[in-house]
Amino acid sequence: MLILRCPYCGVEADETELAPGGEAHLKREGPEASDEAFEEYLFLRENPKGLHFERWRHAYGCGKWFHAARCTTTLEVFGTYPAQTLEPPEEVKARLTERRPGWSWRLFG
Repeated sequence: MLILRCPYCGVEADETELAPGGEAHLKREGPEASDEAFEEYLFLRENPKGLHFERWRHAYGCGKWFHAARCTTTLEVFGTYPAQTLEPPEEVKARLTERRPGWSWRLFG
């Protein structure tokens, strides 16, 4: 079972208390965007096997959105952090580097 720590209220919540929100760190397209760019934003998402950055909502807790860095094959969680963060905090990056040598944020960001 997937267990994530909410960075806002500190609760260790299992997946039944959370609502998934898809891929994190996407560039949102505004009203001035072309139809192709908006279509890409809405429908063309990454779905990697392995390391993934996701959005989650603590639905049955504080209700806030946050990001999680985790492995989709092993359910290993590298860290969670506020949704307003543009990239993973240094401690999450350090944990990823320690457990996944050769990992780079440039491959994702």
